[in-house]
Amino acid sequence: MSGEPNEFGKSDSFFEPKVVRSVMVPTRRLWWLVVAGTPLIVLATLVGMGWMLYAYNLILGAICFLTYRFGASAEGIRIRRRMDAVLSVRARNRVMFEIENESGVAVSGQIRDEVPATFDGEGNEQRFRVNPGNKFHFEYMLVPPERGQEEIRGTFLRLDCPLGLVQKQVELETTQAVKVYPNVLALREFALLNQQGRLREVGVRISKMRGLGTEFESLREYAEGDDYRKVDWSATARRGKLIVRQYEVERNQAVMICVDCGRHMLAEVGGVRKLDLVLDAILMLIQSAIAAGDNVGFLAYGADVITYVPPKKGQRQLGVILNAMYGLVAEPLESDPVRAFGYLAARHKRRSLMVNFTGLEDRDMARDIVQSFGSMARSHLALLVNIADPRFREILRKEPESHEDLFRFASAHFLTDERRQAASMLQSSHLNVLDSEPQDLAKDLVSYYLDVKSKGRL
Repeated sequence: MSGEPNEFGKSDSFFEPKVVRSVMVPTRRLWWLVVAGTPLIVLATLVGMGWMLYAYNLILGAICFLTYRFGASAEGIRIRRRMDAVLSVRARNRVMFEIENESGVAVSGQIRDEVPATFDGEGNEQRFRVNPGNKFHFEYMLVPPERGQEEIRGTFLRLDCPLGLVQKQVELETTQAVKVYPNVLALREFALLNQQGRLREVGVRISKMRGLGTEFESLREYAEGDDYRKVDWSATARRGKLIVRQYEVERNQAVMICVDCGRHMLAEVGGVRKLDLVLDAILMLIQSAIAAGDNVGFLAYGADVITYVPPKKGQRQLGVILNAMYGLVAEPLESDPVRAFGYLAARHKRRSLMVNFTGLEDRDMARDIVQSFGSMARSHLALLVNIADPRFREILRKEPESHEDLFRFASAHFLTDERRQAASMLQSSHLNVLDSEPQDLAKDLVSYYLDVKSKGRL
């Protein structure tokens, strides 16, 4: 077997036919013939010729064994499996499968690619027929429920034998390790929309960029709507018409992403852990920052610092951060943000957009955040990001119809008010707060980042 990513970010794996085991599987046709022999029992009982029944079954069994033994064979079959080098969690990942017949006879039957036990497989079992020297292609979908490393466990063939009484079930050694990352497929779609200037289609708010920024780019003639503060009076005097300075958004700035992997990220929203929702959204922010020419760093912390990736620029940095992210799990422990941000402050001093993903439920948590993360606001643009549960909005929108509904309504109102007061406490400490529901988190993050860039707040 060989398998490694190619230049298109795919993993091609080729397998020579190595049979793990082979068993005979009866077909429906065989069972019908067994049933058809039932009258022989009656006849043998009436005429006292029980040997007829034994002879019938013996002949049937011999035919099955001979067709199984000398019929279909997996020799000469070659398997190719092609998929993305990394799979995306909770997304439909396409797998392209190919059977090549290098033998001198046609091969037909059923094939099943055995996906990991926890994955959902769609279309991984197919009927096929391959003539000598030809190939059979099909595609199926894999939907991994969790990040981490899993394994495609092998391939099963049920080869048709002559007369159709039995099939030869063959297990082929096609084991392949697969890595499941945050939703890279959504990242590719986002990057394509960004290149085409169509981010508004996914709800990203893009500020007007012309005339904003901090780095001088060029001079141009004044146009209606331009800011008079940008007028270059020396150039205007020389040319005899209004000339304005045009600025571009500064590049080579820094975005530092920090993720709490403690107990606050164990909670689920819509059946998905908060940590997984956060990691999916982070990819969009990283892609936007890299596309803008900025440096991106990453810090994951719990009771201690888990991983730290110093800020760098370029597409390679995305892969480095992805590798640091894909194995992260939330633990049922209280995190220690004071230690984490002390560690970060000692290693990263350049002014940055400092984004911290953690839980924000009440004023007590807000005070803890001010104590640990508030110090970063003195030298950085600090943003705290929290995931809101859309169930609260749904409960508050619906008029209570029972005592149980009234209890839910009161609880949701109390918790929502607590979070609002906690957010106000953070903002009074010069910490910016982004409280978004899962479906809006990525676009709100990118919109905030683009707004910061356009206004030169870094």
